Amino acid sequence: MTRDLPRRPATARTAVAARAGGLSRRRLRLIRGVVLVGVGVLVFQLVNLQVVRAAHFGQLSSNQLLQDVTVPALRGSIYDRNAQILAMSIPTSMAVADDFLIKDPAGEAAALSPLLHISAAKLVPKLEEQNGYVMLSSNVSVVSAAILSKDQLPGISVIASSVRSNPDGSLAATVLGGVDNAGLGSAGLEYQYQQLLGGQSGTERVLETPYGVSLPTGRVVVLRRPIAGESLELTLDAPLQYVTEQALGQELIASHGLSGTAIVLDTATGQILSMSSLVNTTEHDSTLVAPQSWPTSTGITGIQDAMNNLGVTQTYEPGSVFKIVPFSAALLDHAITPSTQLSVPYQVVIAGHVFHDAEQHGLESLSATQVLEYSSNIGTYEITRALGESGLLAGVARLGFGQPTGLNFPGESQGLVATAQSFSETDIAALPIGQVDAVTPLQVLDAYNTIANGGLFVAPSLVRATIGADGTMTKVPASATRRALPVSITSELTKMLIRVVQGGTGIKAEIPGYAIAGKTGTAQIPYPGRAQYIGGAYNASFVGFAPAQHPVLSMIVVIERPTPDIFGGDIAAPVFARVMNYALHRYGVPATPGLIAPKTNGGTVSLFQDVT
Repeated sequence: MTRDLPRRPATARTAVAARAGGLSRRRLRLIRGVVLVGVGVLVFQLVNLQVVRAAHFGQLSSNQLLQDVTVPALRGSIYDRNAQILAMSIPTSMAVADDFLIKDPAGEAAALSPLLHISAAKLVPKLEEQNGYVMLSSNVSVVSAAILSKDQLPGISVIASSVRSNPDGSLAATVLGGVDNAGLGSAGLEYQYQQLLGGQSGTERVLETPYGVSLPTGRVVVLRRPIAGESLELTLDAPLQYVTEQALGQELIASHGLSGTAIVLDTATGQILSMSSLVNTTEHDSTLVAPQSWPTSTGITGIQDAMNNLGVTQTYEPGSVFKIVPFSAALLDHAITPSTQLSVPYQVVIAGHVFHDAEQHGLESLSATQVLEYSSNIGTYEITRALGESGLLAGVARLGFGQPTGLNFPGESQGLVATAQSFSETDIAALPIGQVDAVTPLQVLDAYNTIANGGLFVAPSLVRATIGADGTMTKVPASATRRALPVSITSELTKMLIRVVQGGTGIKAEIPGYAIAGKTGTAQIPYPGRAQYIGGAYNASFVGFAPAQHPVLSMIVVIERPTPDIFGGDIAAPVFARVMNYALHRYGVPATPGLIAPKTNGGTVSLFQDVT
């Protein structure tokens, strides 16, 4: 007999099913709740990012491409004393390509070619380089830049720039100097006055690619506007500068000289009216290092402007032009008068070293004036021996040798002079004739300008005024002065120097109608770093002022290693005469009353010359 199992009541089964369904519904509601919460969070974040904080995150995004860009200021100009432009900056633009953005190199090259004045054939390879930053042209005209900016060619940007220009070519290049690729002064006055000429750069905030190319849709924010540089008005006179360079360059060619320097000063003010340093690239000397030169032509084949201003940076043993030191000191100390008679042998021996005159002669009786007129080395030694070591060294310092001139030109040397500690037994003969000491041509000219100026030393200058961007002119203070010699001494020296030109070693410096005072120099050139001289190598020089009795202008000419003629009276004096003649007439300087016509083809022939 089968026994039936007990069955769960239907109501119980229904309850179990109901509980299971309720659990499922609760789980479903939980899941829905979680999903809704998640969606809510996502919606909240989306609203937060897209609406509430959209500006903030947009700014962060933009800041990744925002760059502060330096906007260079327009560089100031440089003028001569008559407002003739010597150097100026011309506003221009640079065309730059981001060639990752260029899809049609050939098409864009064709569009760019007439604007950049570069053939399409040359532009296509640049537009295909794929490096993100390619300079297409650094000198785009203002008109072309405006067209490019409007056309907005894909991948092409226009950046403001400028180029430095010298309208007169190489004129005064040594003095002006130059600028580097960044537009900063690298030499000469451009370097010395960089802070003033360069102005103050501005700053702009722009959207740029990582390669530095501005995005065409980016908004430019000006943070600081650039301030244009100030300009300079120099003391130089452009026409006189040209005549000086031409006369010096032509003599370098004629005399086969290696380099040359010529400087003209306004006697009363110390203002430099012309200053030329030239290199003869057609001549070479294995024992001497040729000065570097600017790669610009002076108009004379083979003659270029020296990169360094040789008048202030290159020192040399001056030779007989230095005799003004012992003569001025001896007159001041009353060791001599212009008429003092001296017994002058051909040579003397000091500490085993022989010193002699240029030409052999017997015992001569010469006045102090004649010693200077004929440039006798031994006569100068006799005068210095009476003066003494201390008096000689005092004379060196009195005329400014071994000291800064006050010009402060970049690279200027103050020279190297003997001192009481270094003074040797032979220096009493060598120093007064322009050996031992190393000086600059400008220092020599300053010394003679002091004589011309009645004993008043005037510091040389090259800048007359500064000119603001608004045209306001500010004059530079007058040069510093100091009393070096009394008028009575310089008056006697002037008369003696007139004799040098009228009948001594400097007759080729004579100028019709004007009395000239000056001195020749023919100095041996030492081996670099060695205590001996190069055979047959000389520096030929002449320095003087005019009109002698009422000086207006002073000038020096130095030519390095002329050949075969070597004498300063033959090589440098004619350059002085040519330039000074032009300058005296240019400035309307009256002729010397009652002056006898100069002996242009003759004159007294010196037995001594001026070789030291």
